[in-house]
Amino acid sequence: MQDLIKAMKALSDETRLRILKILLERECCVCEVMQALDISQSRASRNLGILQDAGFLTVRRDRVWIVYSVNWQTANRYATALAKLLRDSPISNEVLAQDRESLNHAVRVGPRPLRK
Repeated sequence: MQDLIKAMKALSDETRLRILKILLERECCVCEVMQALDISQSRASRNLGILQDAGFLTVRRDRVWIVYSVNWQTANRYATALAKLLRDSPISNEVLAQDRESLNHAVRVGPRPLRK
């Protein structure tokens, strides 16, 4: 029962739904999520962490980036079922369409050198 509650709470926020929806399109690093949704780094990271904690996401390191993707092998079977439902649902609105379009232009940004 706790896994279901955690998964439902994770999806009870519009930003997290939008993040999960774009991650169903492709894997992304934090900077790509920021660009696609036009949100701050702290907001993107916080919400990615909540989705990961609920079992929706898995992470891997790709050189300097931490890359997030949908976790189809999670122990939280509710998270898997809800992600499949969201992936297969015909939910479509202007915000999600804009997110998808912005994701097409999002790029991974590397670390910047420190200024002296």
